[in-house]
Amino acid sequence: MSQTNLNTKKIAFLGLMLALIIVLLMIERMLPPLPFLPPNFKLGLSNIIVMYSLFFIGKKEVFFLVVLKAFFNTLMRGPIGGLLGLSGGLLSVIIIILITWIFKKKASYVALSIAGAIFHNIGQLIVASIILQNRMLILFYLPAILIAGTILGTLTGVLLKVIMPIFDRVYGRANRSDG
Repeated sequence: MSQTNLNTKKIAFLGLMLALIIVLLMIERMLPPLPFLPPNFKLGLSNIIVMYSLFFIGKKEVFFLVVLKAFFNTLMRGPIGGLLGLSGGLLSVIIIILITWIFKKKASYVALSIAGAIFHNIGQLIVASIILQNRMLILFYLPAILIAGTILGTLTGVLLKVIMPIFDRVYGRANRSDG
């Protein structure tokens, strides 16, 4: 296959992934708040698509997707929402890449998803504490972030594992097998 065809396929794939991310973000915004979580905690369903894209298409492209996701968040939730989404998304992807690099194929999708969820929330919390000029915010929310990140990260990791074979059939094989 020529390089042009590969690039075209990558662009088309990224477009499809971004469309899925946007749909999942909109669905999440329509859902009522989860009663067992602090206000403004979301399921993180769109992060399933980000993680899949990381394993399927590559790091550079995922950073581009995270930026586009943050841009869309800016349109939906305003500049603060976009900035929080960008900081959480970037930190989450960096952590997932680091864990994957350190542990090679031994880290499961669930473990990666939990780490991604926790660090997504930590990234958002760091930016929120800077904006609000309140360092105590981090200490106050940290237990909730650890608990919620573990619960929601487990959920999205399991969903990723369930959805992975479907994506593989539709879009091709992923670059990594679950450990």
